[in-house]
This record gives sequence, C-alpha cells and structure tokens, in this order.
Amino acid sequence: MAVGSRTIELTKIAAQALSDKLGSEIVAIDLSEQLVLNQVFLLVTGNNEPQMQALSDEVQKKLAQAGEKPARKEGSGGWILLDYTDLVVHIQSVEFRNYYMLDRLWNDCPKLELDLVGVDR
Repeated sequence: MAVGSRTIELTKIAAQALSDKLGSEIVAIDLSEQLVLNQVFLLVTGNNEPQMQALSDEVQKKLAQAGEKPARKEGSGGWILLDYTDLVVHIQSVEFRNYYMLDRLWNDCPKLELDLVGVDR
C-alpha cells in the first residue's frame, strides 16, 4: 500500500513547519509497506526543550490550518510525539535521536522527498 496523497500533503506541511522553526535533520520515512496503522514517520531534531516545544506548536498550528488535529500528543523533554494516525511526528533532542536511532531502525524503508523551502542544511 502506497502512502496516500493526503498523508504526503500533511507530511510536507509539517516538515516545512519544522524547517521554519529551524529543526534539523528532518527526515520523512515511508512505512506504508511495513506498518498497518502508520504510513509516515517524520523525524526532526531540536536543540533544546523550548525549541522542541516551538516545533511541536508550529506543526500543530499548521496542520490545524489544514484541518487536522493530533489523535494523540505525548512526551516532553527529550521526545515529543504527535500522532496524526497516518503521520507520526517525532521531535527529539540530539541525545534521544542518537540513542534511539529511529533513522537506522527504519533504514530499509524509503524516504519521502520533502522539497523544503529555504533550506541549505
């Protein structure tokens, strides 16, 4: 099962929101062939707790403007998870990103092209 067009649209909106708030290492992993409930994991690294909260707030704001609210929001400190059912946003500190290595765990899955505006990093 391929990732749905609405999920791709929401992923790009969320990724741009993360980029606008200077999140780093933004990666969208296509899980549609691996998981039943989720189609995309969107990963981002935040430098500190205030930035991570700003990243979370911006994603929620932009996706609310697109008509979506998270089914679940969990975490604080080193890892914030926003669950939009088909799209799950993982906002992690550098330490949590390096420790849990979700990128490596799902390394065999394809990445989605995000085409972020204003990104040189």
